[in-house]
This record gives sequence, structure tokens and C-alpha cells, in this order.
Amino acid sequence: MSTRVLLVGVARSSRDRWLRSDSLDELAELTRTAGGEVVEKLIQVRARPEPGTLVGRGMVEQLARLCREYSIALVIFDESLSPTQQRNIEREVGVRTIDRPALILDIFALHARTAEARIQVELAQLEYRQSRLTGLRTELSRLGGGIGTRGPGETRLEVDRRRIQQRITALRRSLARVDRERTTQRRRRQGLFKAVLVGYTNAGKSTLFNRLTDAGVLVSERLFATLDPSTRVVRLERHAPVVFSDTVGFIRHLPHELVASFRATLAEVREADLLLHVVDATEPRIADRISVVEETLEQVGAANRPRLLVLSKSDRLYDDLQVERLRKQYPDAVLISGSTGAGLDDLLDRMRASLDRQMVSRTFTVPDSRPDLLALVRGAGRLISEQQLAGRRRLVVRGFRPALGRVRREFDEALRPG
Repeated sequence: MSTRVLLVGVARSSRDRWLRSDSLDELAELTRTAGGEVVEKLIQVRARPEPGTLVGRGMVEQLARLCREYSIALVIFDESLSPTQQRNIEREVGVRTIDRPALILDIFALHARTAEARIQVELAQLEYRQSRLTGLRTELSRLGGGIGTRGPGETRLEVDRRRIQQRITALRRSLARVDRERTTQRRRRQGLFKAVLVGYTNAGKSTLFNRLTDAGVLVSERLFATLDPSTRVVRLERHAPVVFSDTVGFIRHLPHELVASFRATLAEVREADLLLHVVDATEPRIADRISVVEETLEQVGAANRPRLLVLSKSDRLYDDLQVERLRKQYPDAVLISGSTGAGLDDLLDRMRASLDRQMVSRTFTVPDSRPDLLALVRGAGRLISEQQLAGRRRLVVRGFRPALGRVRREFDEALRPG
């Protein structure tokens, strides 16, 4: 039986109420993803938050009345709650209360499949809960008991801050090992062009990734279905292998604890040669979704990476005027459908153009006595010219700068005397 949930939002003004309404709709979708049943949604217009409970006394009394009347077991606030506010609301309303960050953490715990994802999510949960231990001696006894309590954490009442800190330290060590492993993997791919898919959760990244790579990764309408990055190598042309990576989706008010704990995963984003920013073209507030992703990219240190805006799910656009409006609003974007493949050729052409802009030409002079080096240079990129000289061959090759740099080092090392 699903948990009956009451959602609460706070708008700063009547104008802000409409934006808060959209955010509350998203919170409802998050709640359903976590397995909850949304019974009611309330928005209070309040210029200044009440320090003790965020909302006023009247709203707190209304929440208590609705919880009794409709047998509601959980209240979720769209705003971040301080530990004091959370404790006061729970005491007054008599029902367990969490905020948006706690719900997002819960969904990540629900979808964590690999050992790496589970470590990342547990670390984020413990860091989030650590500040809420004071005065909440029953908090940890709830772990594993419903929405907002999932995760591996401790289950005994006497767990204290020291034990939590010890666990956090152990998890950080584990993530440091993951970071080193991922750094080694990225070094092996240094000579390859790296294209990384980023975007709001459920924007269609995994569908596009499967279309580009035949990877067969999980595609779901649920939010945050993809937590672990998937990577595949695809050749755009004979001498242009590209590493495609699919990453975790972003969302409004993504808990900073998650951003910190997923730093090894998000390193792929920071080191990308091209970010494919995938956006759901059918989303009514598309500009807001784009803004959230841009802000998150800046937060993770990837604001300066080259990017291409990809408007996905074009097969769900049935209004030609809407398509025309999107093309005018985002003239540099590519309109595609990951499901049908429409627009994919245009996307690949744009990627080839981006790859070509980052290519350089290098000249190698190879002795006729070294066919091994001749093969090495010819395989480094696109052969522009080859000239026969006395006992040597001069080759001009155009390729990706890191790949040609690696070949140059190998080439010079092989010809070094002694």
C-alpha cells in the first residue's frame, strides 16, 4: 500500500504562485516515482518565511486537520526545511515531514543499482542527515521505513554523530578509490573525442544514447532512472572515434550533497570535448529547464565546455507552429527524436563539424626502414598528403589534437638514438 502524501509549497507573491504550482506538479511526479500517493497539494503565499515553521500558524493547523481527515502519513515541503523547522512542523502536525532534497535523495537510493551508485547516495544521505541529528534521537530509527528513509544507513536508536562521521569517512575513502579508477579510465581515452549527454531528468538522454550507440541502457519515464554513467565508443568516420557518455539527469534544487558525492561521475562532464544538452521539446517551461541545467553545469565546473543544444522527442510535437516557434527561439539547436531517429543525421553532421574544429594537422617524416611507424602515423587520423622523399616519406595527417600528441610522443621515442 502506497504512502498517502500531502505536498506543500510557499510562494513569495501572487505572481510567484504560478511558478510554485509548476514546481509542486514536479514534486508530485517525484513523489509518485518514490512510491507515494499524492492526496492534496497546498500553496501558501507568504512574503517572508516564518522562522519556526516556514509557514504560518494557520497553515500548520490546516495541515494537521487535513492529515487527520485524509489519513495522510507524510508531508513533503517543496522548500528546503531547516532541522528546527522540520522538528516543529512534525510536532505540531503529528505526521512525519520531509523536504524536496530528502525526497530526491530517497529516489536516488531507490534507483542505485551498482556499488558505486550506492556509495555515492549513502554518502549524500548521511551528510544531509548529519546536521539533523541534534534533537532528533528517533530520526535514524526510521531508516528503511518509507519515503525519505531509504538507504543503507544505521537502524539503531543509539547511533550518534560520531558513528555517522566514521561512516562518512569510510565512504569518502571508497569514493576516492572510485575517483582514481575513473581517472585511469579517462587517461586511456585521452586520444579520443568525448561527447557527453547532459540534461534535465527524463529529457530523453538515454533514448538518444541507445539510438547513437545501440547500448541498450534502461529507458524509463520514471525520474532519475539513470544513475550510473554509460560509455560507448562510436566512429563518426574512419579516423574519428568518439566516446559517448550518458550521465545522471539534473533537476531543480538538486541537493548539493548529491553533487558533491557524484563528483567522480560528473568528472566526465567537466572533461567533455562536447556537451550534448538534451532538452524535452514538449516541455511547456523549456527555458526554465535549460536554465536549471546551465546553472548545474556551472556548479560542477563545466560551464566553459563546448555544447550543442538538442531538442528531443520531436515525434511528440503535433503542432507545426510549435516546431516553427522552437526553431526561431533556438536557431542553433538540433531537433531530433531518439525514438524514431528523425534529425539524427543532422545531429551527427553537427558533431562532425565540432570534432573537425578541434582537429589539427601535423607533419611526420618516416624512414622507409620503419613500416611500423608508417602504420602508426596513418592510423592516427585522416591522411591529407603523402610525399616520397629520398629514403623517407613525409605525411601530413589531420586528427584530434590529443591523439596526434600521443602518436608524436611514441614516434619521437621510437626514433630516439640508443
